[in-house]
Amino acid sequence: MSRYGDKEAAVRRLLDTPHPPLPPGLGADAAARGARVRRRERALRRTGAVLAALAALGFAVWAAEARPWEVPPAATTPPFAGP
Repeated sequence: MSRYGDKEAAVRRLLDTPHPPLPPGLGADAAARGARVRRRERALRRTGAVLAALAALGFAVWAAEARPWEVPPAATTPPFAGP
C-alpha cells in the first residue's frame, strides 16, 4: 500500500469504531459560550467605532481651530531697507 492508502485505512478504522458518549448539556454549554463570544465581539466592535468617531470629531474640531493648512504669521518683521 502507498502512504496515502495507509492513512486512508487508518482514518477508516477510526471512523468505524464506536464514538465516545458526549457529556449531557455539551450543546447548550457550547451555544451559551458562543453567544457570550458574539456579544463580547459586538461590544468591542461598537466601542471601536465610537472611539474612531470621537477621534475623527476631535481631529475636525482641532483642525477647524488651529487651521494647520494656513501659513503662520511671521514672528518678526523683515528688516527695513529704507530709501
